[in-house]
Amino acid sequence: MKLHSRRRFLNNICVGSVGLGVLGSISSCVEYGTNTKASSVNLPIIDEVDICILGGSCTGVFAGARAARLGASVAVVEKQNAFGGVATSSLVNIWHSLYDTEGKQQIIAGLTKEVIDRLAVRDAVNVSSNPSSAYTFNSQELKIELDELVLEAGIHPYLHTLFSEPYLGEDGKLMGVIVDNKSGRGIIKAKYFIDATGDGDLCYRLGLKSYAFELLQPPTTCAHFEGWNSGEFDELLKKHGAEFNIPDGFVWGATLPETNVYMLAGTRVYKADCAVADDLTRAEMEGRRQIRAIMDMLRKYGKKENLPGLVALPSYIGIRETRHIKCLYQISDEDAMYGKHFDDAIANGSYRLDIHHQDKPGLTFRYLDGSEVYVRPGFADQRGRWRKEMDVDPTFYQIPLRSIIPEKHDNLMVAGRMLDAAIIAYSGIRVMVNMNQVGEAAGVTSYLALQQQKRIRDVSSNEVRNELRKGGSIII
Repeated sequence: MKLHSRRRFLNNICVGSVGLGVLGSISSCVEYGTNTKASSVNLPIIDEVDICILGGSCTGVFAGARAARLGASVAVVEKQNAFGGVATSSLVNIWHSLYDTEGKQQIIAGLTKEVIDRLAVRDAVNVSSNPSSAYTFNSQELKIELDELVLEAGIHPYLHTLFSEPYLGEDGKLMGVIVDNKSGRGIIKAKYFIDATGDGDLCYRLGLKSYAFELLQPPTTCAHFEGWNSGEFDELLKKHGAEFNIPDGFVWGATLPETNVYMLAGTRVYKADCAVADDLTRAEMEGRRQIRAIMDMLRKYGKKENLPGLVALPSYIGIRETRHIKCLYQISDEDAMYGKHFDDAIANGSYRLDIHHQDKPGLTFRYLDGSEVYVRPGFADQRGRWRKEMDVDPTFYQIPLRSIIPEKHDNLMVAGRMLDAAIIAYSGIRVMVNMNQVGEAAGVTSYLALQQQKRIRDVSSNEVRNELRKGGSIII
Protein backbone atom coordinates (compact mmCIF):
# COMPACT_ATOMS: atom_id res chain seq x y z
CA MET A 1 0.00 0.00 0.00
CA LYS A 2 1.27 3.46 -0.83
CA LEU A 3 0.21 6.78 0.65
CA HIS A 4 -0.72 9.45 -1.85
CA SER A 5 1.50 12.48 -1.45
CA ARG A 6 -0.55 15.63 -1.20
CA ARG A 7 2.30 17.47 -2.91
CA ARG A 8 1.81 15.29 -5.97
CA PHE A 9 -1.41 17.14 -6.53
CA LEU A 10 -1.15 20.39 -4.61
CA ASN A 11 0.93 23.17 -6.05
CA ASN A 12 0.88 26.90 -5.71
CA ILE A 13 -0.86 28.56 -8.60
CA CYS A 14 -1.74 32.17 -9.07
CA VAL A 15 -5.28 32.32 -10.45
CA GLY A 16 -6.31 35.59 -12.06
CA SER A 17 -9.33 36.69 -13.97
CA VAL A 18 -8.38 34.99 -17.22
CA GLY A 19 -11.30 32.95 -18.53
CA LEU A 20 -13.69 34.00 -15.78
CA GLY A 21 -15.36 36.80 -17.74
CA VAL A 22 -18.19 38.52 -15.94
CA LEU A 23 -18.19 35.98 -13.12
CA GLY A 24 -15.31 37.68 -11.35
CA SER A 25 -11.83 36.60 -10.37
CA ILE A 26 -9.78 35.08 -7.60
CA SER A 27 -7.98 38.06 -6.16
CA SER A 28 -4.87 36.48 -4.73
CA CYS A 29 -2.49 33.59 -5.17
CA VAL A 30 -3.94 30.52 -3.40
CA GLU A 31 -2.72 26.98 -2.80
CA TYR A 32 -5.10 24.89 -4.86
CA GLY A 33 -7.25 22.71 -2.70
CA THR A 34 -6.04 23.99 0.67
CA ASN A 35 -6.49 27.75 1.04
CA THR A 36 -9.44 28.58 -1.16
CA LYS A 37 -10.99 30.73 1.56
CA ALA A 38 -13.79 33.23 1.44
CA SER A 39 -11.47 36.21 1.78
CA SER A 40 -9.47 35.24 -1.31
CA VAL A 41 -12.34 34.40 -3.66
CA ASN A 42 -14.60 36.67 -5.66
CA LEU A 43 -16.95 34.27 -7.40
CA PRO A 44 -20.74 34.17 -7.63
CA ILE A 45 -22.72 31.93 -5.30
CA ILE A 46 -24.76 29.91 -7.79
CA ASP A 47 -26.65 27.82 -5.24
CA GLU A 48 -27.08 27.35 -1.52
CA VAL A 49 -28.42 24.01 -0.28
CA ASP A 50 -28.46 21.87 2.83
CA ILE A 51 -26.48 19.01 1.28
CA CYS A 52 -24.22 19.05 -1.77
CA ILE A 53 -23.24 15.75 -3.38
CA LEU A 54 -20.32 15.52 -5.78
CA GLY A 55 -20.77 12.65 -8.21
CA GLY A 56 -24.02 11.51 -9.79
CA SER A 57 -23.51 7.77 -9.92
CA CYS A 58 -26.34 5.63 -8.54
CA THR A 59 -24.50 5.98 -5.23
CA GLY A 60 -24.62 9.77 -5.37
CA VAL A 61 -28.17 9.95 -6.71
CA PHE A 62 -29.43 7.52 -4.06
CA ALA A 63 -27.73 9.62 -1.36
CA GLY A 64 -29.47 12.70 -2.69
CA ALA A 65 -32.86 11.01 -3.05
CA ARG A 66 -32.87 9.71 0.52
CA ALA A 67 -31.88 13.10 1.95
CA ALA A 68 -34.32 15.02 -0.25
CA ARG A 69 -37.21 12.70 0.56
CA LEU A 70 -36.61 13.44 4.22
CA GLY A 71 -36.83 17.17 3.56
CA ALA A 72 -33.32 18.43 2.87
CA SER A 73 -32.51 20.71 -0.06
CA VAL A 74 -29.99 18.84 -2.17
CA ALA A 75 -27.72 19.51 -5.15
CA VAL A 76 -26.04 16.70 -7.11
CA VAL A 77 -23.04 17.66 -9.26
CA GLU A 78 -22.12 15.32 -12.12
CA LYS A 79 -19.40 15.81 -14.75
CA GLN A 80 -21.09 13.55 -17.34
CA ASN A 81 -24.28 14.23 -19.30
CA ALA A 82 -26.29 11.66 -17.34
CA PHE A 83 -26.59 10.12 -13.91
CA GLY A 84 -25.72 6.52 -13.08
CA GLY A 85 -21.93 6.39 -13.24
CA VAL A 86 -20.53 2.97 -14.09
CA ALA A 87 -24.04 1.51 -14.51
CA THR A 88 -24.87 3.92 -17.34
CA SER A 89 -21.91 5.87 -18.72
CA SER A 90 -19.58 2.85 -18.47
CA LEU A 91 -22.25 0.44 -19.80
CA VAL A 92 -21.92 -2.03 -16.88
CA ASN A 93 -25.49 -3.32 -16.87
CA ILE A 94 -25.36 -6.01 -14.19
CA TRP A 95 -26.33 -5.88 -10.50
CA HIS A 96 -25.78 -8.85 -8.24
CA SER A 97 -28.27 -10.66 -6.05
CA LEU A 98 -30.23 -8.94 -3.28
CA TYR A 99 -30.13 -12.17 -1.27
CA ASP A 100 -27.54 -13.90 0.87
CA THR A 101 -25.20 -16.53 -0.58
CA GLU A 102 -27.76 -19.29 0.04
CA GLY A 103 -30.51 -17.35 -1.73
CA LYS A 104 -32.79 -17.68 1.30
CA GLN A 105 -32.64 -14.33 3.09
CA GLN A 106 -33.13 -11.01 1.32
CA ILE A 107 -30.43 -8.65 2.60
CA ILE A 108 -30.74 -5.67 0.20
CA ALA A 109 -33.73 -3.54 -0.76
CA GLY A 110 -34.08 0.26 -0.60
CA LEU A 111 -33.61 2.31 -3.74
CA THR A 112 -31.83 -0.52 -5.53
CA LYS A 113 -34.99 -2.64 -5.37
CA GLU A 114 -37.16 0.39 -6.17
CA VAL A 115 -35.19 1.16 -9.33
CA ILE A 116 -35.25 -2.49 -10.42
CA ASP A 117 -39.04 -2.47 -10.03
CA ARG A 118 -39.32 0.78 -11.96
CA LEU A 119 -37.25 -0.62 -14.82
CA ALA A 120 -39.34 -3.80 -14.85
CA VAL A 121 -42.42 -1.75 -15.74
CA ARG A 122 -40.67 -0.88 -19.01
CA ASP A 123 -39.30 -4.39 -19.66
CA ALA A 124 -35.84 -2.93 -19.12
CA VAL A 125 -34.51 -5.51 -16.65
CA ASN A 126 -34.08 -9.29 -16.70
CA VAL A 127 -33.93 -11.45 -13.59
CA SER A 128 -31.62 -14.46 -13.34
CA SER A 129 -30.96 -17.19 -10.77
CA ASN A 130 -27.22 -16.50 -11.09
CA PRO A 131 -26.33 -14.51 -7.95
CA SER A 132 -23.45 -12.71 -9.65
CA SER A 133 -25.68 -11.41 -12.44
CA ALA A 134 -29.13 -11.51 -10.89
CA TYR A 135 -30.30 -8.35 -12.66
CA THR A 136 -29.30 -7.26 -16.15
CA PHE A 137 -30.77 -3.97 -17.27
CA ASN A 138 -30.75 -1.52 -20.15
CA SER A 139 -28.26 1.19 -19.18
CA GLN A 140 -29.95 3.74 -21.41
CA GLU A 141 -33.33 3.18 -19.76
CA LEU A 142 -31.61 3.53 -16.38
CA LYS A 143 -30.32 6.97 -17.36
CA ILE A 144 -33.88 8.15 -17.94
CA GLU A 145 -35.17 6.48 -14.77
CA LEU A 146 -32.55 8.25 -12.67
CA ASP A 147 -33.55 11.57 -14.24
CA GLU A 148 -37.10 10.85 -13.07
CA LEU A 149 -35.90 9.88 -9.59
CA VAL A 150 -33.90 13.10 -9.23
CA LEU A 151 -36.75 15.33 -10.39
CA GLU A 152 -39.35 13.56 -8.26
CA ALA A 153 -37.20 14.05 -5.15
CA GLY A 154 -36.80 17.76 -5.85
CA ILE A 155 -33.02 17.56 -6.19
CA HIS A 156 -31.24 20.41 -8.01
CA PRO A 157 -29.28 18.55 -10.72
CA TYR A 158 -26.04 19.87 -12.20
CA LEU A 159 -24.97 17.87 -15.26
CA HIS A 160 -21.90 18.73 -17.35
CA THR A 161 -20.54 20.35 -14.19
CA LEU A 162 -16.98 19.79 -13.03
CA PHE A 163 -15.88 20.13 -9.41
CA SER A 164 -12.71 22.24 -9.24
CA GLU A 165 -11.80 22.82 -5.59
CA PRO A 166 -13.19 23.17 -2.08
CA TYR A 167 -14.26 26.54 -0.70
CA LEU A 168 -13.33 27.10 2.93
CA GLY A 169 -14.33 29.58 5.59
CA GLU A 170 -11.84 31.66 7.55
CA ASP A 171 -11.81 28.95 10.22
CA GLY A 172 -10.98 26.27 7.66
CA LYS A 173 -14.49 24.82 7.67
CA LEU A 174 -15.76 23.41 4.40
CA MET A 175 -18.42 25.87 3.23
CA GLY A 176 -18.82 25.13 -0.45
CA VAL A 177 -17.37 23.75 -3.65
CA ILE A 178 -16.16 25.65 -6.70
CA VAL A 179 -17.58 24.21 -9.91
CA ASP A 180 -17.24 24.93 -13.62
CA ASN A 181 -19.90 24.48 -16.29
CA LYS A 182 -21.31 26.20 -19.38
CA SER A 183 -22.43 29.17 -17.29
CA GLY A 184 -18.90 29.71 -15.97
CA ARG A 185 -17.31 29.26 -12.59
CA GLY A 186 -19.13 29.65 -9.32
CA ILE A 187 -19.67 28.35 -5.79
CA ILE A 188 -22.27 25.96 -4.46
CA LYS A 189 -22.57 26.52 -0.73
CA ALA A 190 -23.91 23.86 1.62
CA LYS A 191 -24.03 22.82 5.24
CA TYR A 192 -23.03 19.21 4.57
CA PHE A 193 -21.16 17.47 1.74
CA ILE A 194 -21.00 13.95 0.35
CA ASP A 195 -18.02 13.02 -1.78
CA ALA A 196 -19.36 10.45 -4.26
CA THR A 197 -16.76 11.12 -6.95
CA GLY A 198 -15.35 7.59 -6.83
CA ASP A 199 -11.80 8.88 -6.58
CA GLY A 200 -12.47 10.92 -3.43
CA ASP A 201 -11.64 14.15 -5.28
CA LEU A 202 -13.12 16.51 -2.68
CA CYS A 203 -11.44 14.70 0.21
CA TYR A 204 -8.13 14.56 -1.62
CA ARG A 205 -8.17 18.23 -2.51
CA LEU A 206 -8.94 19.01 1.11
CA GLY A 207 -5.69 17.26 1.97
CA LEU A 208 -7.29 14.34 3.83
CA LYS A 209 -5.30 11.15 4.26
CA SER A 210 -5.64 8.74 1.37
CA TYR A 211 -3.94 5.56 0.26
CA ALA A 212 -3.76 3.24 -2.73
CA PHE A 213 -2.70 -0.37 -3.04
CA GLU A 214 0.32 -1.29 -5.14
CA LEU A 215 -1.74 -3.64 -7.33
CA LEU A 216 -4.92 -1.72 -8.12
CA GLN A 217 -7.74 -3.71 -9.65
CA PRO A 218 -7.46 -2.85 -13.38
CA PRO A 219 -10.15 -0.82 -15.18
CA THR A 220 -12.22 -2.24 -18.04
CA THR A 221 -13.68 -0.66 -21.16
CA CYS A 222 -17.02 -2.29 -21.94
CA ALA A 223 -18.69 -2.24 -25.34
CA HIS A 224 -22.01 -3.06 -27.00
CA PHE A 225 -22.08 -5.57 -29.87
CA GLU A 226 -24.77 -6.96 -32.15
CA GLY A 227 -24.55 -10.61 -33.13
CA TRP A 228 -22.08 -11.54 -30.39
CA ASN A 229 -20.95 -15.18 -30.12
CA SER A 230 -19.31 -15.82 -26.74
CA GLY A 231 -18.25 -19.38 -27.52
CA GLU A 232 -16.41 -18.40 -30.68
CA PHE A 233 -14.78 -15.44 -28.97
CA ASP A 234 -13.48 -17.50 -26.03
CA GLU A 235 -11.93 -20.03 -28.42
CA LEU A 236 -10.30 -17.38 -30.61
CA LEU A 237 -9.04 -15.40 -27.63
CA LYS A 238 -7.12 -18.39 -26.31
CA LYS A 239 -5.55 -19.10 -29.71
CA HIS A 240 -4.94 -15.62 -31.09
CA GLY A 241 -5.30 -13.06 -28.29
CA ALA A 242 -1.55 -12.59 -27.92
CA GLU A 243 -1.20 -11.73 -31.62
CA PHE A 244 -3.46 -8.71 -31.10
CA ASN A 245 -2.07 -7.83 -27.67
CA ILE A 246 -5.38 -8.56 -25.95
CA PRO A 247 -4.68 -9.07 -22.23
CA ASP A 248 -5.37 -12.54 -20.88
CA GLY A 249 -7.73 -11.54 -18.11
CA PHE A 250 -11.38 -12.31 -17.50
CA VAL A 251 -14.39 -12.01 -19.83
CA TRP A 252 -18.06 -11.64 -18.97
CA GLY A 253 -21.14 -9.85 -20.23
CA ALA A 254 -24.90 -9.82 -20.66
CA THR A 255 -27.55 -9.17 -23.27
CA LEU A 256 -29.60 -6.02 -22.85
CA PRO A 257 -33.26 -6.82 -22.12
CA GLU A 258 -35.57 -6.96 -25.14
CA THR A 259 -32.67 -6.38 -27.58
CA ASN A 260 -30.05 -8.37 -29.48
CA VAL A 261 -27.29 -6.14 -28.10
CA TYR A 262 -24.61 -7.76 -25.93
CA MET A 263 -22.53 -5.89 -23.35
CA LEU A 264 -19.00 -7.29 -23.30
CA ALA A 265 -16.57 -6.68 -20.46
CA GLY A 266 -13.50 -8.25 -21.98
CA THR A 267 -10.71 -5.68 -21.72
CA ARG A 268 -8.42 -4.63 -18.93
CA VAL A 269 -5.74 -1.98 -18.60
CA TYR A 270 -2.89 -2.92 -16.32
CA LYS A 271 -0.82 -0.55 -14.16
CA ALA A 272 -3.20 2.37 -14.50
CA ASP A 273 -4.18 4.57 -11.54
CA CYS A 274 -7.17 6.38 -12.99
CA ALA A 275 -6.98 9.02 -10.27
CA VAL A 276 -3.91 10.29 -12.13
CA ALA A 277 -4.69 12.34 -15.25
CA ASP A 278 -2.07 10.77 -17.52
CA ASP A 279 -2.98 7.25 -16.43
CA LEU A 280 -6.68 7.92 -16.99
CA THR A 281 -6.01 9.23 -20.51
CA ARG A 282 -3.84 6.24 -21.33
CA ALA A 283 -6.42 3.83 -19.89
CA GLU A 284 -9.25 5.30 -21.96
CA MET A 285 -7.26 5.05 -25.19
CA GLU A 286 -5.83 1.62 -24.43
CA GLY A 287 -9.28 0.27 -23.57
CA ARG A 288 -10.63 1.42 -26.91
CA ARG A 289 -7.58 -0.04 -28.67
CA GLN A 290 -8.36 -3.39 -27.09
CA ILE A 291 -11.96 -3.24 -28.35
CA ARG A 292 -10.66 -2.64 -31.87
CA ALA A 293 -8.14 -5.45 -31.41
CA ILE A 294 -11.01 -7.79 -30.49
CA MET A 295 -12.83 -6.80 -33.66
CA ASP A 296 -9.68 -7.22 -35.76
CA MET A 297 -9.15 -10.70 -34.30
CA LEU A 298 -12.74 -11.66 -35.15
CA ARG A 299 -12.42 -10.22 -38.67
CA LYS A 300 -9.27 -12.24 -39.32
CA TYR A 301 -10.12 -15.57 -37.68
CA GLY A 302 -13.86 -15.57 -37.01
CA LYS A 303 -16.69 -16.84 -39.16
CA LYS A 304 -17.34 -14.14 -41.72
CA GLU A 305 -21.08 -14.79 -41.86
CA ASN A 306 -21.37 -14.32 -38.08
CA LEU A 307 -19.13 -11.31 -37.60
CA PRO A 308 -20.52 -9.17 -34.74
CA GLY A 309 -20.97 -5.45 -35.12
CA LEU A 310 -19.60 -2.86 -32.69
CA VAL A 311 -22.46 -0.48 -31.89
CA ALA A 312 -21.45 1.52 -28.79
CA LEU A 313 -18.52 2.48 -26.58
CA PRO A 314 -18.82 3.93 -23.08
CA SER A 315 -18.38 7.61 -22.35
CA TYR A 316 -15.82 6.66 -19.74
CA ILE A 317 -13.88 3.57 -18.72
CA GLY A 318 -15.19 1.34 -15.94
CA ILE A 319 -12.91 2.00 -12.97
CA ARG A 320 -12.74 -0.58 -10.21
CA GLU A 321 -10.33 1.10 -7.83
CA THR A 322 -8.18 4.15 -7.28
CA ARG A 323 -7.46 5.89 -3.99
CA HIS A 324 -9.15 5.20 -0.68
CA ILE A 325 -9.92 7.84 1.95
CA LYS A 326 -8.83 7.16 5.53
CA CYS A 327 -11.97 7.03 7.66
CA LEU A 328 -12.82 6.25 11.27
CA TYR A 329 -12.63 2.51 10.59
CA GLN A 330 -11.00 0.36 7.92
CA ILE A 331 -12.91 -2.78 6.97
CA SER A 332 -10.39 -5.59 7.34
CA ASP A 333 -10.03 -8.58 5.04
CA GLU A 334 -11.20 -10.80 7.90
CA ASP A 335 -14.28 -8.64 8.44
CA ALA A 336 -15.47 -9.42 4.93
CA MET A 337 -14.18 -12.97 4.49
CA TYR A 338 -15.72 -14.15 7.77
CA GLY A 339 -18.90 -12.08 7.46
CA LYS A 340 -18.45 -9.95 10.57
CA HIS A 341 -21.56 -8.14 11.75
CA PHE A 342 -21.32 -4.55 12.98
CA ASP A 343 -23.48 -2.59 15.42
CA ASP A 344 -23.35 0.33 12.99
CA ALA A 345 -23.86 -1.72 9.79
CA ILE A 346 -25.55 0.28 7.03
CA ALA A 347 -25.13 -2.12 4.09
CA ASN A 348 -25.07 -5.85 3.43
CA GLY A 349 -23.45 -7.75 0.59
CA SER A 350 -23.09 -11.30 -0.71
CA TYR A 351 -21.03 -10.74 -3.86
CA ARG A 352 -18.00 -13.01 -4.01
CA LEU A 353 -14.60 -11.50 -3.35
CA ASP A 354 -13.10 -11.21 -6.83
CA ILE A 355 -9.42 -10.44 -6.92
CA HIS A 356 -8.47 -8.97 -10.30
CA HIS A 357 -4.79 -9.75 -10.61
CA GLN A 358 -2.26 -7.28 -11.98
CA ASP A 359 0.66 -9.69 -11.66
CA LYS A 360 -0.80 -12.67 -13.55
CA PRO A 361 -3.64 -13.46 -15.98
CA GLY A 362 -7.20 -14.02 -14.86
CA LEU A 363 -8.70 -13.53 -11.43
CA THR A 364 -9.47 -15.40 -8.24
CA PHE A 365 -12.95 -15.71 -6.74
CA ARG A 366 -13.12 -16.26 -3.00
CA TYR A 367 -16.41 -17.34 -1.48
CA LEU A 368 -17.74 -17.03 2.05
CA ASP A 369 -17.96 -20.83 2.34
CA GLY A 370 -14.15 -20.97 2.20
CA SER A 371 -13.79 -22.14 -1.39
CA GLU A 372 -11.94 -20.31 -4.14
CA VAL A 373 -11.66 -20.57 -7.91
CA TYR A 374 -8.91 -19.24 -10.17
CA VAL A 375 -10.45 -18.36 -13.54
CA ARG A 376 -8.68 -17.69 -16.84
CA PRO A 377 -10.46 -17.48 -20.20
CA GLY A 378 -9.98 -20.58 -22.33
CA PHE A 379 -8.50 -22.63 -19.48
CA ALA A 380 -10.00 -25.02 -16.94
CA ASP A 381 -10.93 -23.47 -13.61
CA GLN A 382 -8.59 -24.23 -10.73
CA ARG A 383 -10.53 -24.91 -7.53
CA GLY A 384 -9.30 -24.95 -3.96
CA ARG A 385 -9.93 -23.50 -0.53
CA TRP A 386 -8.71 -20.32 1.13
CA ARG A 387 -9.67 -21.61 4.60
CA LYS A 388 -10.69 -24.86 6.27
CA GLU A 389 -14.32 -25.89 6.42
CA MET A 390 -16.41 -24.47 9.27
CA ASP A 391 -19.53 -25.80 10.97
CA VAL A 392 -21.47 -22.72 9.90
CA ASP A 393 -20.46 -20.47 7.01
CA PRO A 394 -21.33 -16.78 6.89
CA THR A 395 -23.81 -15.92 4.15
CA PHE A 396 -23.17 -12.17 3.84
CA TYR A 397 -20.83 -9.43 5.02
CA GLN A 398 -21.53 -5.89 6.19
CA ILE A 399 -20.26 -2.33 5.76
CA PRO A 400 -20.13 -0.18 8.91
CA LEU A 401 -21.05 3.50 8.99
CA ARG A 402 -17.63 4.36 10.41
CA SER A 403 -15.93 3.29 7.15
CA ILE A 404 -17.51 6.22 5.24
CA ILE A 405 -16.81 9.01 7.78
CA PRO A 406 -13.44 10.76 7.16
CA GLU A 407 -11.21 11.57 10.10
CA LYS A 408 -11.37 15.34 9.46
CA HIS A 409 -14.10 17.85 8.57
CA ASP A 410 -17.26 17.53 10.61
CA ASN A 411 -19.68 18.06 7.71
CA LEU A 412 -18.25 15.60 5.17
CA MET A 413 -18.89 11.97 4.22
CA VAL A 414 -17.68 9.67 1.48
CA ALA A 415 -19.97 7.39 -0.52
CA GLY A 416 -18.61 4.91 -3.03
CA ARG A 417 -15.52 2.94 -3.89
CA MET A 418 -13.16 5.31 -2.06
CA LEU A 419 -14.39 4.01 1.31
CA ASP A 420 -11.86 2.68 3.82
CA ALA A 421 -11.27 -1.05 3.24
CA ALA A 422 -8.41 -3.52 3.08
CA ILE A 423 -7.46 -5.01 -0.28
CA ILE A 424 -9.31 -8.35 -0.25
CA ALA A 425 -12.36 -7.00 1.57
CA TYR A 426 -12.58 -4.23 -0.99
CA SER A 427 -12.61 -6.70 -3.88
CA GLY A 428 -16.12 -7.76 -2.91
CA ILE A 429 -17.76 -4.82 -1.20
CA ARG A 430 -16.88 -2.42 -4.06
CA VAL A 431 -19.64 -3.58 -6.42
CA MET A 432 -22.53 -1.30 -7.35
CA VAL A 433 -25.35 -2.88 -5.34
CA ASN A 434 -23.27 -2.52 -2.19
CA MET A 435 -22.25 1.04 -2.98
CA ASN A 436 -25.88 1.95 -3.67
CA GLN A 437 -26.63 1.17 -0.03
CA VAL A 438 -23.64 3.19 1.11
CA GLY A 439 -25.02 6.18 -0.77
CA GLU A 440 -28.39 5.86 0.92
CA ALA A 441 -26.70 5.71 4.31
CA ALA A 442 -24.64 8.83 3.57
CA GLY A 443 -27.76 10.72 2.56
CA VAL A 444 -29.68 9.72 5.68
CA THR A 445 -26.74 10.43 8.01
CA SER A 446 -26.18 13.87 6.48
CA TYR A 447 -29.87 14.69 6.86
CA LEU A 448 -29.89 13.66 10.53
CA ALA A 449 -26.75 15.73 11.19
CA LEU A 450 -28.46 18.69 9.53
CA GLN A 451 -31.67 18.24 11.49
CA GLN A 452 -29.84 17.84 14.80
CA GLN A 453 -27.10 20.39 14.02
CA LYS A 454 -24.42 17.82 14.81
CA ARG A 455 -21.07 16.72 13.50
CA ILE A 456 -21.40 13.73 11.19
CA ARG A 457 -19.51 11.51 13.61
CA ASP A 458 -21.85 12.45 16.46
CA VAL A 459 -24.99 11.21 14.73
CA SER A 460 -26.30 8.03 16.37
CA SER A 461 -25.75 5.00 14.15
CA ASN A 462 -28.93 3.51 15.64
CA GLU A 463 -30.88 6.52 14.40
CA VAL A 464 -29.30 6.15 10.97
CA ARG A 465 -30.21 2.47 10.85
CA ASN A 466 -33.77 3.15 12.00
CA GLU A 467 -34.26 5.87 9.39
CA LEU A 468 -32.85 3.65 6.66
CA ARG A 469 -35.22 0.89 7.71
CA LYS A 470 -38.21 3.27 7.62
CA GLY A 471 -37.18 4.28 4.10
CA GLY A 472 -37.23 0.72 2.80
CA SER A 473 -33.69 -0.50 3.42
CA ILE A 474 -33.01 -3.91 4.96
CA ILE A 475 -31.04 -3.37 8.15
CA ILE A 476 -29.66 -6.41 9.97
